[in-house]
Amino acid sequence: MFIFWFFGRNLDWAQVSASLRAANPIYLALATLGICAGYFLRAVRWQVLLAPITKVSLKELFATTTVGFTAIFFIGRMGEIVRPMWLPMRDKRVRPSAALVTLGVERVFDMAALVSFFAVNLLFISPPAGRESEFETIKLFGLLMVAGVIIGFAALIIFQRISGRVIDWTATFIDRRWIPARLQRVVLSILRRLAEALGILRDWRQAFWVSFWTLLLWLAIAVPTWLVLLAFDLPLTLSDALFIMGFATISSVVPTPGGAAGAFHAATAGGLIFLGIAQNEAFATAFAMHLVYFAPAVLFGLYYFFHGDISIERFRSLLSGENAEREIESDSPNFEAVSGDR
Repeated sequence: MFIFWFFGRNLDWAQVSASLRAANPIYLALATLGICAGYFLRAVRWQVLLAPITKVSLKELFATTTVGFTAIFFIGRMGEIVRPMWLPMRDKRVRPSAALVTLGVERVFDMAALVSFFAVNLLFISPPAGRESEFETIKLFGLLMVAGVIIGFAALIIFQRISGRVIDWTATFIDRRWIPARLQRVVLSILRRLAEALGILRDWRQAFWVSFWTLLLWLAIAVPTWLVLLAFDLPLTLSDALFIMGFATISSVVPTPGGAAGAFHAATAGGLIFLGIAQNEAFATAFAMHLVYFAPAVLFGLYYFFHGDISIERFRSLLSGENAEREIESDSPNFEAVSGDR
């Protein structure tokens, strides 16, 4: 909230309000539909990521996805834990540890797609007059992010191929009297689950489909972002929308409630101001964009939360540290089949 206050303290709120009222509702509605499609695509991709471990209902994955993003909206990034805890209550075939590691892999693909969109787009976007030096710094940052993604994927591929040896080495290394036995089992189990989830990197067909759905997902975010800009009649292109999307999405990692409220608005409006948009109009656009991104998830999430026949006591039990550790300790029998060197 401090970020929100700091950024908004010098705004003319009458002009911000006027800009919001003047926004084209048709473009905003189309943008909202696009974001709804994005949440569905997240569920489809999650189903592909879980395929090496277990079959999962697409309906439950969609419900869990929206409930999870609703939790992120209300309590910040700590709400991420809701998804791997909620899904096992809806589909008994899924263990929390399996859901957790596949969400970690999901984040890797998301970061790779976002960085690719952002960095490649920098090659085609023209810097605003007087901002050339700043733009060169941003391009350098984009190239560094691309390098980081490539290194990250290489590390994951290597880990998956030699996972058996890594896990054996880790087991030997942490076999110490001063390290609790339960913690040792949790660490080893997470590594095994991660090796299972990364099995898609050895299966080119699955890797293709995860990449395909990730590409569609980020297009389903990029196009609505552009539609929001059109709703405010801003003289910006789809390429500019990709630039703004990069700013907006990176800010979402800030652990604040309201879906990174404040940080999101500051980063998004900052990107718009960089492209020459007036401060008040930039903030109004950022406010509408934040609403478009999260409102569909909150509506669906609250519906599934109150109509999902979920036991609150069961949910609290899953969130308890002792139960989470016990769930993670349960190894999957499929590990031998996906381990790269056993």
